[in-house]
Amino acid sequence: MVSNGSSNGVSNGTSNGSSKKNVFLVWGGNGWIAQHLKELLEKQAKTVSITTVRMEDREGVMKELERVKPTHVLNCAGCTGRPNVDWCEDNKEATIRSNAIGTLNLTDCCYLKGIHITVFATGCIYKYDEKHTMNPDGRGFLETDPANFAESFYSATKSKTEELMKTYPNCLILRLRMPVSDDLHSRSFVTKITKYERVVDIPNSNTLLTNLLPASVILAEHNELGIYNFTNPGAISHNEVLTLFQKHVRPDFKWKNFSLEEQSKVIKAGRSNCKLDTAKLVNKLKEYGYEVPEVHVAYEECFKRMSANGEK
Repeated sequence: MVSNGSSNGVSNGTSNGSSKKNVFLVWGGNGWIAQHLKELLEKQAKTVSITTVRMEDREGVMKELERVKPTHVLNCAGCTGRPNVDWCEDNKEATIRSNAIGTLNLTDCCYLKGIHITVFATGCIYKYDEKHTMNPDGRGFLETDPANFAESFYSATKSKTEELMKTYPNCLILRLRMPVSDDLHSRSFVTKITKYERVVDIPNSNTLLTNLLPASVILAEHNELGIYNFTNPGAISHNEVLTLFQKHVRPDFKWKNFSLEEQSKVIKAGRSNCKLDTAKLVNKLKEYGYEVPEVHVAYEECFKRMSANGEK
């Protein structure tokens, strides 16, 4: 039973009529996105702590929540595999322990303590089908559409966990896809595809962190709940991304393409390719005066910043 001052299962930051300051606790503290969030929150002069306590360690999680006493947990922890999701195919128990048991345990502990939790999840649970074609102007998958992609163990654990997690009344689930930062960090989608010998050329939804991470803080602070497709509006192909990269960052960059059939011969797990519908996210953020740029526009600005920062 959650004891708090709101009807949605989340503490509303008030006690006896006095306003309580928001305290953020970022889970997965050593991770790439977690570090970006920490820096963002510090720049916004928010109270923020980070933790590396394992999500599946129930006793450790409860102690950490007691120690920090957060109003909001931002969960960036999880297992994506190194160097990529193929790792999960050979380490299924560890993947379950983190992406299923751990994520649900942390969400449940937050529920018991009346703490709002934002889970940075994945939109890589869909693949193009007859109703959702590769046409960039075609329809995208809605938050309510059932997952139709399970050709990777990573994606299978994420979609099944989301189905359970969405029942919690304290939980905001943000579906990221192919996240990109303003630098050439090894975890950034852009860095990955610039290092591949060949790339497929398929339109996909992408999450540019500079645009979306501030939105995650806005949604968390307003105790929003449920599932949101958390990408820039629209879809962009790998070739379009690399053309913009070549234009602004590395003029001498060259790349080669190959087909999905050829790609399948050099990977263990299938890869999700899809466009997510962002109307729910865009409309909600408009309520708070925040706008997320269309993906082509966002990439153009991202690469301009990257170039200005001396990235090559």
